[in-house]
Amino acid sequence: MISAVFFTLISTFLASVIYGVDMAQLAILMGELENPSNIAVLKMVQTVSAIGTFIVPPFVLAWLFHPSPLDFLSIRKKPAFSSSVLIIALLFLAVPLINHLGELNSHFHLPSFLKGMEDWMKASEEQAARLTEVFLIMNTPTDMVVNLFMVAVIPAIGEELLFRGIIQNIFSRWLKNNHVAVWLAAILFSAMHMQFYGFIPRLLLGAMLGYLLVWSGNLWWPIIAHFVNNAAAVIFTYFYQNNMSTFDPDKIGVGYEQMNMVLLSIVCTGVLLFFLYKEGLKKRLLSEE
Repeated sequence: MISAVFFTLISTFLASVIYGVDMAQLAILMGELENPSNIAVLKMVQTVSAIGTFIVPPFVLAWLFHPSPLDFLSIRKKPAFSSSVLIIALLFLAVPLINHLGELNSHFHLPSFLKGMEDWMKASEEQAARLTEVFLIMNTPTDMVVNLFMVAVIPAIGEELLFRGIIQNIFSRWLKNNHVAVWLAAILFSAMHMQFYGFIPRLLLGAMLGYLLVWSGNLWWPIIAHFVNNAAAVIFTYFYQNNMSTFDPDKIGVGYEQMNMVLLSIVCTGVLLFFLYKEGLKKRLLSEE
């Protein structure tokens, strides 16, 4: 929290120096998302804040907890090429399943006595969706590169360092149970995004990322998977927006007419997860020898 606040202050200072926008004006910019110059300011603020929230604290904590921070975070060893290929294939083949779960989740409703909470969740979801929509408006390759850094690189490294490298690691050491640790970290990972109508697919994605770490003992596995998931969304959106493709990845697996594709996605995802489990087990046994 100290790091998050400190880097948020840095981001607002940079916004003032570079764009002439003070802290009070930043809140106003959130309501004027149609202005491209406002988006540039908000992207810069979010990027700097994310570095301070997700990337810096795990390294500080690992340094405090262990004589070898890289070993504590499980990032010393590079992933094998074969493992990386399997992870990339896994994320692409899981898209129909993830989208289908997201569609099902969007129809969930809380009990009537929690209507006030559901209205707040819906308003937060709409605000987050609107911000994501304007952030992903890309007219040039430079826009795409900036978004890849902000939406794919930083979240993949930062969120995996925090939720799998630190939080899941701590739960696992405390509870002596990897399965409980994986799911607790996944729940926090999904809840952190404050998007109720995407909670279930994000929860399952978080659990999958957690098990990739458990099986391999290597944080680069979930980092690669997280990056591929986010980067694919950015790249396909850029192609779709600029009429370079008619393929809309958000529609794959959505609707009952695509259930065959969803079932195929389930089978392929399960098979690739099994292969990754076996590959991770083999590498861990070799490293122990």
